[in-house]
Amino acid sequence: MADSAGIQQGSPAIGAAGLVPAAPGAGGTEGSGAAGGSARIAVKKAQLRSSPRPKKLEKLGVYSSCKAEGACKCNGWKSQNPPPTPPRTDQQSNAVNLQEPCRSCSHTLGDHVTHLENVSEEEMNRLLGIVLDVEYLYTCVHKEEDADTKQVYFSLFKLLRKSILQMGKPTLEAQESPPFEKPSIEQGVNNFVQYKFSHLPSKERQTIMELAKMFLNQINYWQLETPSQRRQRVPTDDAAGYKANYTRWLCYCNVPQFCDSLPRYETTQIFGRTLLRSVFTVMRKQLLEQARQEKDKLPPEKRTLILTHFPKFLSMLEEEVYSHSSPIWSQDFLAGASGGQIPIHTVISAPPVARPLYYSTSPVSVDPTTCGSVSPARKTVLESNPVGEKRKPTEPLPHEENKRPRAVGDIPLELINEVMATITDPAAIPETSLLSAHSARDEAARLEERRGVIEFHVIGNSLNQKPNKRILMWLVGLQNVFSHQLPRMPKEYITRLVFDPKHKTLSLIKDGRVIGGICFRMFPSQGFTEIVFCAVTSNEQVKGYGTHLMNHLKEYHIKHEILNFLTYADEYAIGYFKKQGFSKDIKVPKAKYVGYIKDYEGATLMGCELNPSIPYTEFSVIIKKQKEIIKKLIERKQAQIRKVYPGLSCFKEGVRQIPIESIPGIRETGWKPVGKGKEVKDPDQLYSTLKTILQHVKSHPNAWPFMEPVKKTEAPGYYQVIRFPMDLKTMSERLKSRYYTTRKLFMADMQRIFTNCREYNPPESEYYKCANLLEKFFYTKIKEAGLIEK
Repeated sequence: MADSAGIQQGSPAIGAAGLVPAAPGAGGTEGSGAAGGSARIAVKKAQLRSSPRPKKLEKLGVYSSCKAEGACKCNGWKSQNPPPTPPRTDQQSNAVNLQEPCRSCSHTLGDHVTHLENVSEEEMNRLLGIVLDVEYLYTCVHKEEDADTKQVYFSLFKLLRKSILQMGKPTLEAQESPPFEKPSIEQGVNNFVQYKFSHLPSKERQTIMELAKMFLNQINYWQLETPSQRRQRVPTDDAAGYKANYTRWLCYCNVPQFCDSLPRYETTQIFGRTLLRSVFTVMRKQLLEQARQEKDKLPPEKRTLILTHFPKFLSMLEEEVYSHSSPIWSQDFLAGASGGQIPIHTVISAPPVARPLYYSTSPVSVDPTTCGSVSPARKTVLESNPVGEKRKPTEPLPHEENKRPRAVGDIPLELINEVMATITDPAAIPETSLLSAHSARDEAARLEERRGVIEFHVIGNSLNQKPNKRILMWLVGLQNVFSHQLPRMPKEYITRLVFDPKHKTLSLIKDGRVIGGICFRMFPSQGFTEIVFCAVTSNEQVKGYGTHLMNHLKEYHIKHEILNFLTYADEYAIGYFKKQGFSKDIKVPKAKYVGYIKDYEGATLMGCELNPSIPYTEFSVIIKKQKEIIKKLIERKQAQIRKVYPGLSCFKEGVRQIPIESIPGIRETGWKPVGKGKEVKDPDQLYSTLKTILQHVKSHPNAWPFMEPVKKTEAPGYYQVIRFPMDLKTMSERLKSRYYTTRKLFMADMQRIFTNCREYNPPESEYYKCANLLEKFFYTKIKEAGLIEK
């Protein structure tokens, strides 16, 4: 699914009460003025941190205990001339005098801040941030009318006050630390999406993903009702449990939005079903009511999503939230520990999609004597049979001795192993988000197979053994599926091949019946297998299992050391086979397969070469892990080079261009110069070369917009947008005056013309297109002249 932004954090889709955070002390569930309050605090902190050091000491002295001799008990310096309340904005701030005595203990301001003399600016700014949070919470305590909320504000006020006195970091002391319940609300919703909608095609899954993101965002910024308000509304509810969660929510989620010196968590990541149950009914009602009231204000692209699909989504989720037997709240949900058949309900009817394969299944008990291979998920039920099992990770692979030698520049194995340790540590692996933008096509199939929902069996007819009733029933089922899905293929031909003892079929089983399969014939002596039929019953397509079916077939053949597939694909199947790694470039020598496989009129011969080093059924998992490794390596590299250099000041002094390699820190990032051309040392030769190139450029049919400087009358505001204009006339004058002493100066000015044009003009404009075409022509001429490498 595409990683749609959905509803961005803090930008509510509906103007309902409770959709944006309310500032502490605001009361009620409405979030009016929240963003403004948070912004004002941030502005005050920025102003205070930019103040002179004496002013900072004065501010911190108010919250610092007296350090004078004689064990003074004063816990904060108080000015002899306190500022007016409210403070006047037009009043000039007086100079700070460290010798000014305290109104309370008569000791000087300096006696209160002696412990701050050698403190760094960074630490002082951190303490000043806590000071403003203390002052804000002090205001909240006095404004808040609810007793439970006031008590929490006061506790946080004392905690931050203590942190300033002890110069420590505020740490909430509680019996439990986040997360307070597992699985979290976020994981529960992810499980819900997988549980109900994993079978939908990508477009519908995209819609569900947007709805899920929207819902999680609303919870993260929802203003909980106070315990007293809840007692009045639901007298029979667990008051103590709700009060505990409300207190945690204030301390870890709500107040830290405004007091950033406290650690902040997302509500959906540290709370679970208990809190969700307490807010869901009210939240759903308010959201939908407000959506109906403000439907005319909604953007057109969101209107259908919010007014039509969102209510259905919430109704289905409500069933799972209040159900005592819903599997989405099981910590073993993804591992399949919930057991039993998972029913699928559709919230949005999916349009029919004409794709060759994709299907879904549910669990079924199997007689181990009926088949030649089984799904790995069923190994605990069935007798062990090596035919068709996945290769074990420890099993040596064919050609393993041919590992490539390590090359210069490879990442050290020690570093790889160190990163792998963090990746394979379950605590360090990010949870699989079923709303992932790049989830693999076979991910849902793999999860359902692991839970025993689907099964794969390699079966075939036999002339040597007594017919097995179940296998014969499955073969008949396969014959029906292929006949139905391949109407242009004669039924007698399909029947003959399916029941031919030389052919086998990888079958997909659901509820004890066949819903799809791949019929194939192996030619071990020739080193290839022919895929004859490949189909899935129509009502089970577009569910994400086609890739997994083909991956099982690849695993089966690697076990039998046959590493090439051949098939004749009709026009409808070519797309599917391309996705599975097939191409028209046949690797098998023609002499190997001519006379062994039958030509099909109007079909395309396609082949696929298998790599025995790849465990295909886990391939997407491996790719995901490799991405995690690369991400960790990048993070480590960034941590090593995370040094801030001062900005470049040479441009203010009139320098127009500098070599990239001269930028401080550029080489530490791993950058290396590329595309270097030879620098012409003879000035006359350089002048002649550049003159020829410039003449070619000016003669080009797309050069007309850039011949002279842009006129203000023709392009109003151009010079407000473009700070460094350039044109071909100016370049001609510079060339004539011998300004271009290097090819880089010449190329930089020419590139400036194209960059300016694209910055000022829209992509669909004629000027924009001219710039692209002329740029391409220019670099062709530069390469022809040997100034840069081809």
